Amino acid sequence: MTDRAICWLNGQLLPAERAGIPVNDHGLLYGDGVFEGIRFYKRRAFRLPQHLQRLQLSARAIALQIPLSAAELIAAIEGLIAAFAEDDGYIRLMVTRGAGPLGLNPKSCASPNVIAIADQLTMMDIGQQQAGARLIVSSVRRLPADGLDPRIKSLNYLNHILAKIEANHAGADEALLLNGQGRVAEGSADNVFIVRDGLLLTPPCSEGALEGITRELVLELARANGIEANEQPLGVYDLYAADECFLTGTGAELIPVASIDCRPLPDCPGPTFRRLRQAFVETIAAECRGA
Repeated sequence: MTDRAICWLNGQLLPAERAGIPVNDHGLLYGDGVFEGIRFYKRRAFRLPQHLQRLQLSARAIALQIPLSAAELIAAIEGLIAAFAEDDGYIRLMVTRGAGPLGLNPKSCASPNVIAIADQLTMMDIGQQQAGARLIVSSVRRLPADGLDPRIKSLNYLNHILAKIEANHAGADEALLLNGQGRVAEGSADNVFIVRDGLLLTPPCSEGALEGITRELVLELARANGIEANEQPLGVYDLYAADECFLTGTGAELIPVASIDCRPLPDCPGPTFRRLRQAFVETIAAECRGA
């Protein structure tokens, strides 16, 4: 976190280093809560309604009542953006279960905490992005939907953190997680697309991928730009045999991939990625014209 970070905590704006929650908050003790990552450009939150809808659905899935309405959350985020030092940035919006006694039972947690932090976030530096990310296929498997549905953006990301640690140890930039059947799910913090023979492919969410908002936008942009796109199960072979590969996410935006398990890809950044990246930039410009 940088020294520019500011926080909105239960209605109060303050420097991030002064913000605090009780040590017995179940979000801290057990990862019991949900979150969203939101980009803003020219002081406008990008695709905010979609993020708030996903937050609400995640909260509903874990029986967590968000103590603010959508309008109140929008006002809080707009106030946070207005107070931030720069026009562009990233917001981490979190709702924790709240303080309660030790033990897993959330029944006695009466007051959820709502926290939003505005700061800068760069998944990879500019040089890495231009050269393309180096990926590995992690030995860590994506948790199955019958254990924890991937559509829930919970505060517990340990499964993905273990994959990221493996990437760090391998000297790679990012890790891809497979599901229990050995098919491609997603990256540690992003969705994955490949291109083969001009066809854009990405795993369906039923394979363990998050219902990414940037993922959905990329599929929309592909259709609008005459790029044939399909959601279909992918194996490791499909990754190795791809002409192009790239990652998408609110934090990642769009990042081209140079290699997977030390196998270089033919095109990085490839023509399909470049077209979609340009369309993505144009969409941001159209939707975030400045406050």
